[in-house]
Amino acid sequence: MTQKTITAAVLVIGDEILSGRTKDKNIGFIADYLTEIGIDLREVRVVPDEMDDIVDALNALRKRYTYVFTTGGIGPTHDDITADAVSQALGIPLYEDQRIIDLMLQRLKPEDMNEARRRMARIPVGAEHVENKISRVPGFMIENVIVMAGVPSIMQSMMDAVAPRLQTGARMIIETLESVGLPEGIYAKGLGEVAAEFPGVSIGSYPSFGEGRFKNSIVVRGKDATQVNAAVAAVNALLERLRAETAQA
Repeated sequence: MTQKTITAAVLVIGDEILSGRTKDKNIGFIADYLTEIGIDLREVRVVPDEMDDIVDALNALRKRYTYVFTTGGIGPTHDDITADAVSQALGIPLYEDQRIIDLMLQRLKPEDMNEARRRMARIPVGAEHVENKISRVPGFMIENVIVMAGVPSIMQSMMDAVAPRLQTGARMIIETLESVGLPEGIYAKGLGEVAAEFPGVSIGSYPSFGEGRFKNSIVVRGKDATQVNAAVAAVNALLERLRAETAQA
């Protein structure tokens, strides 16, 4: 029985990402994590700390994919507006969750619980906490939107916490043919023909430069082991034929 495909998008929120001041370290981690548990990451967007931009992106992505993961914008400052944007996008009001206040008071003195910090306790009505073992203040999940911190270590902790609640599908099988020893221009046509022969498999060619020379790798991805193995065999046969022809030229 074929498993349902579960899809996801990542919405990265923050002016600091777009300005280049902060280098994103979350997208790659989330992509690897989701692939490992059987969720296909289909899209990533980066938006500024602007309400309309966040709301528009959320509404587009949450209708298109099984899950939307957001990172950033849940701190105590005026530009941390992710909770407000989720509230507006879903039409669900925010409230101050006393459970979050209590978690914060495990690290803070009551007199230090100022208005700015209390902002982090606001979540939409009906949202579930996404545990944060690092700094205690949780993210939250409501409908198919998972709201996480932008700080990589905290985001990673939240991914571990929310993963058991997620639907998952078949895991992606990935086979890599390293350093194929031929220029892309030699095998490009044949590789396209192999890809057309196996429409249920993704085949990509990825050039890189290292050790003073260009190298090409071919990556075959799919969820059906039989199809992946057959595609890998076809690619290897293509490369062997082309290497032989090149040697004779």
